[in-house]
Amino acid sequence: MKENDDQVSVLALNPSVDISYEITQLLEYQKVRARQTWYHPGGNGINIARALTELGVPTNCTSIIAGESGDLLLNLLSDSLGDRHKWFRVDGETRLNTTIVQQSPPGQYEVTSVGPEVPAEALANACDLFLNVTGKGIAVLSGLLPPGTPDSTYRDLIERINQQGGRAVVDTHAQVLQQALEAKPWLVRLNYHTLEMSIKRRMETTQQVAEAARLIQQQGIEYVSITMGDKGAMLVDANNSYHCNAPKVHKQSTVGCGDSLVSGLIAAAIKQETPQQMLRFGVICGSATASHPGTELFSRDELQTGSIDLEMTTLDI
Repeated sequence: MKENDDQVSVLALNPSVDISYEITQLLEYQKVRARQTWYHPGGNGINIARALTELGVPTNCTSIIAGESGDLLLNLLSDSLGDRHKWFRVDGETRLNTTIVQQSPPGQYEVTSVGPEVPAEALANACDLFLNVTGKGIAVLSGLLPPGTPDSTYRDLIERINQQGGRAVVDTHAQVLQQALEAKPWLVRLNYHTLEMSIKRRMETTQQVAEAARLIQQQGIEYVSITMGDKGAMLVDANNSYHCNAPKVHKQSTVGCGDSLVSGLIAAAIKQETPQQMLRFGVICGSATASHPGTELFSRDELQTGSIDLEMTTLDI
């Protein structure tokens, strides 16, 4: 075990307040009354920090907030992250993201706003604090970068994390992901569609997904995890590729499922569990979140891991 291995730090450069509406049906040019409305703290980094805290993992979070929506985010976070949350304030407004869950026909619609521009000085201060708190622990870099932030930001941070003996976890996409991979993070999570865009081809089978994930892992990355929606998830390490099916749950929303899976992978890794155990626990966390409305995450009480029937397959790829 490395020094501070049980400590996790999360960088949330572009957090959000997530507003979710449950409606009967979305009608063009007509006002629709919401059956229920939820407000949750959000953004990938915030979700991962909250999920890890719920799992009992000591987690520090560094974020950037702005305006009145940033104040609302802080209020929503006050009971979960507490004094382990440090933030820097910039001009503008923290993102307000909207999820609409339609009952008939079943559907989910998401609108993501851009977020405030982050001045170079504020970005540098937030990153320096994040790295200092991380030490030799696990550092999570997840989600969209704010406007004006260089695509190389995660790559540069991974290089610094590696230099100080830490382990970087990355969950992002597009050019930011491609540059981050060059720095060889410890764990990478991609969803199925991000993987297809990364390799620029469609994948029809689980074997094809595993082969594509293997190509990424061979770039010098210890773990590559692929989330596949109703088809479960995959974890690839240097030794093998593992697939875990998704348990049958009453799915209400998919927002936050990938973040919850990442949190489960990290929590199991801290306990030095096997890759199969890491993947199994990650799938359980992600599936538990899918059973919640809006952008609400799982609770620890739901994770009765011994009673959940999951099929784990070793793919030998």
